[in-house]
Amino acid sequence: MSLLNKLTRMIATPVSQHIEGVVARGLSNTRQQIDDLMILQGRALALQNSERAPLARLQDAEFKVFSQFGEDGILQYLIRETGITRRETSFVEFGVQNYSESSTRFLLMNDHWRGLIIDGSKEYMDFVRNQDLYWRHDLTAVDAWIDRDNINQLIGDAGFDGDVGILSVDIDGNDYWVWEKIDICNPVIVIVEWNSVFGPDYAISVPYDRAFQREKAHYSNLFWGASIRAFEHLASKKGYALVGSNTAANNLFFVRRDRLGRLSALTAAEAYIDSRFRDSRDESGKLNFLGGEKRRMEILDVPVMDVITGANTTLRALDAAGK
Repeated sequence: MSLLNKLTRMIATPVSQHIEGVVARGLSNTRQQIDDLMILQGRALALQNSERAPLARLQDAEFKVFSQFGEDGILQYLIRETGITRRETSFVEFGVQNYSESSTRFLLMNDHWRGLIIDGSKEYMDFVRNQDLYWRHDLTAVDAWIDRDNINQLIGDAGFDGDVGILSVDIDGNDYWVWEKIDICNPVIVIVEWNSVFGPDYAISVPYDRAFQREKAHYSNLFWGASIRAFEHLASKKGYALVGSNTAANNLFFVRRDRLGRLSALTAAEAYIDSRFRDSRDESGKLNFLGGEKRRMEILDVPVMDVITGANTTLRALDAAGK
């Protein structure tokens, strides 16, 4: 290497590093400013909802800041209606990926709740731990594969046993079986992802499989989780009432019965909404955009479990028995 090239590299490298640092800090500041504006807007919408309460439908409270759909607004509304106290301002959420889009991030950043998030990816949790929000707020990020046998220990080891404000379950598979086993904490509000494709009539779930992965369970990507009736059944056993679904029909909201207040308990039939997601795959793994009843037909013969009787069955068999 010539002397000129060496000098050029000696000069260019620190200059380049300086420019990269300036750009990175600028982008970080811009993101922070955008987050601040979004939080202010969410705070204003939450106040408007409180002034309109009680609302006729849970969906009327929806707004999105960091949540996937309208969960941020629904949670702000439910927190006020259930009278969550300072002692209860903590949450447990799992299945968060990198936490950029989640049901509890607005609570963390706007309301300064204490929180535990868990995801099976160490890469995702390292990403969270390297963000400013990790030192700005009381957040614990744990990377672990969740199953029904380890969930209580994971929550307890992180110091979130006892009374908590919110439990959010979103693992695209064993959601029913994991929530069934949770007894180490006593949440006021529970959010659970549900599979609208299973329909409103049957209390069914995918059979428990510790290694369950949605994309491997069935080529269609439609076979996962549990039905609204299954979660209504489980919630009733645990002392919770179903208060509704979000408009997108992928998250159900439950409130402990001793904290319902002005909120109305709904049946599965009353709360059911048919989702309009079209994320199905064909047998080669390509998106084929099935909608409506065609999605259900795709998994008609896949084995499911009736969570009330414990029997293995299929949607086709349940349909035939109901005729």
